[in-house]
Amino acid sequence: MNPTYTPSPGKILMLLALFLLSFQANAQKKNAGYQYHIRKAAGPITIDGIMEDTWLKADSASNFFMVLPMDTSRAKVQTQVRMTYDNNNIYIIAICYTNGPGQYMVESMKRDFNFVKNDNFIFFLDPFDTRTDGFSFGANAAGGQWDGTMYEGGKVDLSWDNKWVSVVKNYPDKWIFEAAIPFKTIRYKKGVGVWGINFSRNDLKSSEKSSWTPIPRQFPTASLAYTGSLVWDELPPEAGTNISLIPYALAGVSKDYQAKTGVAWRKEIGGDAKIGLTSSLNLDLTVNPDFSQVDVDQQVVNLNRYELFFPEKRQFFLENGDLFANFGYTDIRPFFSRRIGLNAPIRFGGRLTGKLDKDWRVGLMDIQTGESDVASSPAENFGVLTLQRRVFARSNIGFMFINKDATGSATPGNQYNRNIGVEYNLASSNNLLTGKLMGIKSFTPGLKGHDLVAAGHIQYLSKYWTMYIQDQYVGKNYTAGVGYVPRVGYNKISPLLLHNFFPKSGGILSHGVQIMSNYYFDENFKRTDNESTLSYLITMRNRSTFTLSAVDTYIKLLVPFDPTNTGKTPLPIGTRNHWNTIDAQFVSKPQALFTYLTEVAYGGYYQSGSKTSVTAQLGYRFQPYVNIAVNTSYNDLRLPQPYGNTNFWLVGPRTDITISNKLYFTTYVQYNGQVKNINTNIRMQWRYQPASDFFIVYGDNSTPSPFMVKNRQLVVKWTYWCNL
Repeated sequence: MNPTYTPSPGKILMLLALFLLSFQANAQKKNAGYQYHIRKAAGPITIDGIMEDTWLKADSASNFFMVLPMDTSRAKVQTQVRMTYDNNNIYIIAICYTNGPGQYMVESMKRDFNFVKNDNFIFFLDPFDTRTDGFSFGANAAGGQWDGTMYEGGKVDLSWDNKWVSVVKNYPDKWIFEAAIPFKTIRYKKGVGVWGINFSRNDLKSSEKSSWTPIPRQFPTASLAYTGSLVWDELPPEAGTNISLIPYALAGVSKDYQAKTGVAWRKEIGGDAKIGLTSSLNLDLTVNPDFSQVDVDQQVVNLNRYELFFPEKRQFFLENGDLFANFGYTDIRPFFSRRIGLNAPIRFGGRLTGKLDKDWRVGLMDIQTGESDVASSPAENFGVLTLQRRVFARSNIGFMFINKDATGSATPGNQYNRNIGVEYNLASSNNLLTGKLMGIKSFTPGLKGHDLVAAGHIQYLSKYWTMYIQDQYVGKNYTAGVGYVPRVGYNKISPLLLHNFFPKSGGILSHGVQIMSNYYFDENFKRTDNESTLSYLITMRNRSTFTLSAVDTYIKLLVPFDPTNTGKTPLPIGTRNHWNTIDAQFVSKPQALFTYLTEVAYGGYYQSGSKTSVTAQLGYRFQPYVNIAVNTSYNDLRLPQPYGNTNFWLVGPRTDITISNKLYFTTYVQYNGQVKNINTNIRMQWRYQPASDFFIVYGDNSTPSPFMVKNRQLVVKWTYWCNL
């Protein structure tokens, strides 16, 4: 340990609290008494959205509990679920009754829809019944599919994509979801006869969210702490040989008008392989991967002093991705996969991920990149090992080792970077108490001392109260060569307190007061900056929300910074700034065809200046085929010279057209006035069979005034998922 580092009082208190609370975490599963007995199918099942006689012989789960708007009664909108299985698939059918006449509400038939803005049925599988990770499947009322992996007890990563089939059929008084999930699609342990299970229904017409098992309203229906039990009449059959080959072929053409180069042609082949070493342990291999079909990042106006974060969307990195990506905090990530392969091509790689048994999870990754002349980057090898051991009811201890080595020519000090870390994640059986303690050390040539990270938090979340405190220390020499750590050399304390009130009648469902702060200090505990926010939050019974906030900001610059982020003369180190801001935000009810979010903020800014910000997110749906959305922001900065008055527009219209739940067209145009760029991305995706796609993707970048194309490209890509 670094002898110059002394834990803060907050961290010591947090350590004691987590230690004491661990003894309360080993409680029995909350909803263990809610059992669904699944029996082998009495006959063949056809996935067509029709209730066949075979289904009548399966048990039924119904009489759901209301979660929203309140969690004190049974659901008014009825849902009935039945499950069965054969040697190859798990089958599920959900009859979603509607509350009187009227059209269902969906955005489109596109995959992985927004839960809040769609009538939907979703279910959650926890094959090990650990209440920490699992799988989620479902669909909206128009047949748009939803699938994802689950992590941290109730979060769903919708970037995961796998092979399964479903159909939704609409009737005058109901809609029916029917699906077949191959055993090869999910990961489970041989010999485990009780899984975690829950069913969730979102009905916008009645503004009601419901669940098969009772769940407190402050938690999502995805909360695995509140699953019931899926009891098998026989042990689930083995998945058998589970090997999938996913080759791709690509052809493309591009031209860089700024560099005045000729037309460049692309012809590439490559692919992935998925090998099920056991029913719960998977080996992913990739050779010459291509990610040209991945959705583009949403641009933002960057007035931040530190690097922005954009999420990983590439399929290869996603299964069991939480083992790698969620170690640490959002601003302390020792591993961030987007560091790999964006500036240099990935030549090949492998990932071993999954469960060894009910208590142990493992992740092992090794990736080799080639050299990049454009980014002046040498060939590099990235190796990661992560282990996770479940303790008590839902807590775990995690370990991670990260190694980055230059395998080609490298500049001095950049030959390697290594990180080693350990963390303890607390999650009580009822999810009211959660927390974390973590420590990381980096190893970098030429840097010694002040290379540690120590952080932790604890949270209490009930219907009426949210109490949270976090403490972080990041040494000035700490280096995460494959991570996302935008700031080093600081101590940070972040408290939050929220209290909710629930009127018994009227249009307001809940309202409450929240106060939160982020205080930063240097390594000698001298204050450098802080931001404190006092907010009043109102939620209406129709699910619209209103938030009014007052923000107090103080910043002492530790590095030179141009407050416009446009390359002007930066303010010097040590410049002190203090200002206040008032912010108001309104989010409309999700069940309307036209939805919107508006936010207006006005206050001070650097150098005794001022900043006015207006944000709008507009959406309109022509159900179920067309969904139009526009993201817009306007920032007006008024500063003394040499900065003067500056304003930035960001406009991003997007149109999703879904001919069916297998054929999608997306057009996304983004104008960013700060970087003076117009980006256009047009994509067609045809899912000609489960998990197999044909893409046509067009993209270009242009200067807005005078309008001039910088570069453009067209790519045609074919992928095929083959199970051996």
